[in-house]
Amino acid sequence: MSHIKELTKGIFKENPTFIIMLGMCPTLGVSTQVSNAIGMGASVIFVLTCSNIFISLLRKVIPDSVRIPCYIVIIASFVTIVEMVLHAFVPSVYEALGVYLPLIVVNCIILGRAEAFAGKNGVLDSALDGIGMGIGFTLSLSLIALIRETFGAGTITLFPIGSFSGVITVPGLSESPVRVLTLAAGALLLMGYLKAFFQWKTSRSKGGKA
Repeated sequence: MSHIKELTKGIFKENPTFIIMLGMCPTLGVSTQVSNAIGMGASVIFVLTCSNIFISLLRKVIPDSVRIPCYIVIIASFVTIVEMVLHAFVPSVYEALGVYLPLIVVNCIILGRAEAFAGKNGVLDSALDGIGMGIGFTLSLSLIALIRETFGAGTITLFPIGSFSGVITVPGLSESPVRVLTLAAGALLLMGYLKAFFQWKTSRSKGGKA
């Protein structure tokens, strides 16, 4: 049960976006399209899981005085791998993510989990923590992007497959979109409502009043 708890805590109880409120810059910056959100989320899952595993393996070797620089070097190595893979196989996503992709190196979620969890726990729990937190971040980012793009642009942008262009047009909304949702102000407003929902959900699960 403890392993399941480690894997699922990042979805609701310790959701990095709506509960812990980490990684806000990429959340607001790349959540204009669903495809960008999925690409960023998948990148974070890979980097967070792999870096957690390596940091956990080396936690007794890395001196406390240089642990943060060592964490950054480990994280940066996996970010470089992600950049190379996206650039080679999904160049459209690579270009859309832009500067937010290399900034994964100093993403508060990844550094935070390295410092608070991977540096103090075993490999299996650290791997599950990375996967769970990464999935929670991906789901949050995808939800924000889905709402912003659907109502703000009247489209849902996925990945092109065969004859499918990757863009789904939403009837009605494509002609009269709520443009404010594509702006930073609209994103912050949406984040506030979603955070309130998650806080309400968390309080209910703890037996608090709705």
